[in-house]
Amino acid sequence: MPPSPGRYHLRLTLDGVPTMHGWWNNEVVARRKHTQTVGEYGQPGARVTLTDEQTGAVLTEWPEAE
Repeated sequence: MPPSPGRYHLRLTLDGVPTMHGWWNNEVVARRKHTQTVGEYGQPGARVTLTDEQTGAVLTEWPEAE
């Protein structure tokens, strides 16, 4: 069985279309990547989420859910 790509999964969707994603084992690094992704791609129609794949919890998202 191949190794897990990482516990923390970052997803970027643009207008509902999955555009890019990445995985990290370190939460601090994953949160930094989330911030960088929002800075680079934060625009109307974009959604950036960071999920803990081990627990299924969404750790942070942009824009924030209302």
